[in-house]
Amino acid sequence: MNYYIYADVSIDIDMEFARENDIRYVPMVYMLGEEAFNCTEPESDEAMHNYYEKLRRKVPTKTSQITPNNYVEIFEPAVREGIPILYLALSSGLSDTYSSARMAVQLLSEEYDNVCIEVVDSYGATGGMGLLAEAAAENRKKGMSVSENADWLRAHSRNILYWFKVEDLMYLMRGGRVSATTAIVGTALNIKPILTVNHEGKLDTIDKKRGNKLAVKNLIERFDASYDPKLGTTAYICCSDCIPEAEKLRDMLLEKHPELTVRITMLSPIIGAHTGPDMFALIHWGNGR
Repeated sequence: MNYYIYADVSIDIDMEFARENDIRYVPMVYMLGEEAFNCTEPESDEAMHNYYEKLRRKVPTKTSQITPNNYVEIFEPAVREGIPILYLALSSGLSDTYSSARMAVQLLSEEYDNVCIEVVDSYGATGGMGLLAEAAAENRKKGMSVSENADWLRAHSRNILYWFKVEDLMYLMRGGRVSATTAIVGTALNIKPILTVNHEGKLDTIDKKRGNKLAVKNLIERFDASYDPKLGTTAYICCSDCIPEAEKLRDMLLEKHPELTVRITMLSPIIGAHTGPDMFALIHWGNGR
């Protein structure tokens, strides 16, 4: 089927799969200190290691939203050629990218006839968007139209579950996820919050564990309770420059679930700006969000 699949570059996805299946990206801008970077595709592991090393040295970082005009510039060439687009947006519960993309579709529809752009709210982020993009590419191979594919993704987006541990509570404090008191006391006591993405696509703190060992055990328990291989046997572990820990988690999962395909990726700078270094997320198909 002749249509493009786009995602904003906050996605974490196996880059070989993305290249082979022509997954395209909407760029995003992030700041590192006083320098702005236009992120046009997933960064290399080496680049991300350097990024997180700077965060460990307390270099400030922040991100900016994609504007409707940015989307118009990206989508307009395909619209002129009459090529439909399926776009996977970062959760509307975490960002305004979804509403900006929809506004861009409206702007393009005022100028062009027969604009065909399906904007899908992922109700998630990072590797969850990766799982949806993989499914979208497979659905396209099977012959699904752009609208059929978009409907399928909307119906299944909440079958992707997120369990993750944050190392530095100060990043959550700056994002308004925990109070300053919780961040300071939690850091002193080595408390590791366990977070998820809820039904509305927003972050929820669902547990707190003292130390990494108990935190990882909690992630696996939550995986075991909600994983459904009938929905999919691929899982993502997205980490902010803690590959050895991610590999240990992968090995623990495969020992119990050898049928799994586990993809380890570096967390994009867009999301990493809000979680900090040494965070990792376990993301998979399942039930119970």
